[in-house]
Amino acid sequence: MSIPASYFETMYRHSPDPWHLADRWYEHRKYDLTLAALPQPRYRRAFEPACSVGELTSRLAERCDSLLACDRVATAAATAAHRTAGHSHVRVEQRTLPEEWPQGTFDLIVLSELLYYFDAATLDLLMRCAVAALEPGGTLVTVHWNHPVDEHLATGAELAQVLAEVPGLMLMADHRENDFVLQTFGRVAPDGRRPVSVAEREGLV
Repeated sequence: MSIPASYFETMYRHSPDPWHLADRWYEHRKYDLTLAALPQPRYRRAFEPACSVGELTSRLAERCDSLLACDRVATAAATAAHRTAGHSHVRVEQRTLPEEWPQGTFDLIVLSELLYYFDAATLDLLMRCAVAALEPGGTLVTVHWNHPVDEHLATGAELAQVLAEVPGLMLMADHRENDFVLQTFGRVAPDGRRPVSVAEREGLV
């Protein structure tokens, strides 16, 4: 079964930033790599679930015209909202996924340190929601810790194997380190048109 909400609520009850996202160089570097992996300089409408305290959210805000972020824990969502209060185009909400997946479509969806908390059936549902909400040619980014953890149902490498089988997605970039796996996917259009690379978009190939 998926990891229950009580696990996350307990984590935030003991610390406002239980994973030390704000002060670890490991996290800051990973966020920089995540932003560097985005194939477009700017996005119209982005979605970041499991935003935690908003460290990545504040960085994504610089690249998006509109950004919806959410977390299932109210205190985490409140911290993220406070951190991004200076960005009028950022909205932070408390949501539980996949049950409360937002309406509308996005040209960027960022799934960072999230998917290993779901069992196979729930992960399948969440990815179907993500693909359905991702506009043709849009970008899906996944970033996940690659070491075994008791509360994680998969490692980053194991999730990469699952994501490789998701219909409608085309792998555009695959960055792997001992510690994490970062992948960028493009949404294949219903008529089969594949996403274009950065070089293709700029007429270099």
